[in-house]
Amino acid sequence: MKILIIEDDRAISRAIAAALGSRYAFDQAFDGEEGLFFAQQNVYDLVVLDIMLPALDGYGVLERLRADGMDTPVLMLTAKNARDDRVRGLQLGADDYLAKPFDRDELVLRVEAIIRRSMGVRTLDAFGFRGLTLDPNTRRAAVDGAPVVLKGKQYDVLEYLVSHEGQLVSKTQLFDRVWGFMNDTSSNVVEVYVSALRKVLKGHGYDRFLKTIRGAGYVWTDDDGL
Repeated sequence: MKILIIEDDRAISRAIAAALGSRYAFDQAFDGEEGLFFAQQNVYDLVVLDIMLPALDGYGVLERLRADGMDTPVLMLTAKNARDDRVRGLQLGADDYLAKPFDRDELVLRVEAIIRRSMGVRTLDAFGFRGLTLDPNTRRAAVDGAPVVLKGKQYDVLEYLVSHEGQLVSKTQLFDRVWGFMNDTSSNVVEVYVSALRKVLKGHGYDRFLKTIRGAGYVWTDDDGL
């Protein structure tokens, strides 16, 4: 899952990223116009949106997103705590509102709650492949009911590959979706994670479905001809 953080205070943006980054991929924008561009060009599961932004304020960003028909959940984040500000944000289509200074744990809980609600609306049910089941709600995998122990972002990598069964997924595409294209992590992390994931899958007899296409990327398929 991927979150867009639109916050002009870089220290606060880093704090939000640190609180959420272990579980979600993220991109960061530092003014309203940049944030609107990212939101229009990419697919996000949640937008954390500050109100007091340069170039275009958070209300303007939210209004444009909703006018464009985008229903991505939005958590508004601001130093303002007045009732009228909260009401305005909610009227424009925000899903929740959190005032600064905020508690890190409360931020995480609110984000998780919004995403759970949005997944319910989108009916993101568990899905699978030949006995392998993936549950986006719990971020857990199982083979014929037996848990598959995945560490770090191994679940995200596996979910993305299985959900794109039969499609070539480039290393760049996988990195952008799981880690975020503005992340400072080296793209070589993809190879490291895929290698580790393949070892986990081998213990369940599923490593053969994860194909490496040299120089191109990866394909999750039961086609032994690849």
